Parts: sequence; C-alpha cells; structure tokens
Amino acid sequence: MLAALEHILAGYLPYPAIVVDRHGELIAANGAFGLLVEGVAPKLLEPPVNVYRVALHPRGMAPRIINFGEWAHHVVQRLNWEALRNPDERLAALHAELETYVVPDRAVAADHLGFAVPLQLRSPHGVLRLMTTITTFATAVDVTLSELKLEAFLPADQVTATLLSRSPARSRLWAGAR
Repeated sequence: MLAALEHILAGYLPYPAIVVDRHGELIAANGAFGLLVEGVAPKLLEPPVNVYRVALHPRGMAPRIINFGEWAHHVVQRLNWEALRNPDERLAALHAELETYVVPDRAVAADHLGFAVPLQLRSPHGVLRLMTTITTFATAVDVTLSELKLEAFLPADQVTATLLSRSPARSRLWAGAR
C-alpha cells in the first residue's frame, strides 16, 4: 500500500502532496511538502505530525499564511464537517484546539466558494498561491486505506507554477512522514 501511495505522491512533484488519516495525521508526503513547512517549529514536525495543527498553530505555518483568516476558517470548517459525519472524540478535541487559533465569528467573503479556498503562503522563493484538491480512496477494500485522504497543493497561478518548478530538486518522500 505505501509503495502505491509513494508512486502517487511522486507523480505530483514539483507540487506538494500529502496523505493524511481521518484525524489529519501525516502518513506520507512528497519532498515538495518541505517547502510548505519551512520555518515550522521542529516540535510540530515530530511524528505523529498533525497537518491541521501544523497549518494553524502560531508556531506552524500560520505566520506565513497571508490569508490566514479565510484559510483557517476553511480548515476548521472542513474538520467540523468530518466530525459531524463521523463523530469521534479525537476529532472533537482537535477541532476545539484549532478553533482557539482562529478569530471567532469571522465573516466569510461573498465570493467564498467553500471548496476552493486558495492558500497564499510566503516562502523564501516568493508568494505561493495554491489550490488544494482532496482525493479519497472510498472504494478501497482495506478499511485503513478507505480512511486516508490525498491532498495535493496545485498552483493557482502561473507565477506559483514557475516558482515550484524552479525550487530545488526534492526527493520523492518528505523525511518527516511516518
């Protein structure tokens, strides 16, 4: 199973892609994921890595996210939907934690699409504007595999595509994945 996931992740290079479980814990990531987590506190990157925490924690990616309010609302809302569909104490606790990082009652912009919130991230290479796609393995026979999600961070503009294609060569897998 891991070999197949590695193959899929490598196919997304030079764009970042990750595989997470239903609680947001990182199972695997391609080497370009390292670009997203540059500058994140090392403690947050110790396994098990929770990507939602890494994204929204003040010592995580949050200080580099230009549209933090909108992105954080998107992440917390998505996690809340998951917790409503599949009630779970761990998801509820994670949701409660993440809400402490977000400004309460943040108004959503009129042009908010919900499913397509761009991540605008400062990087040493320039501002990255990324759209995410999430793929589930819903038809998988293996229950463990059916609970995994592949999230790919694709360029939302040509500038980002160029920056990512010019970033230093990255290995197939990110070293911090379990």
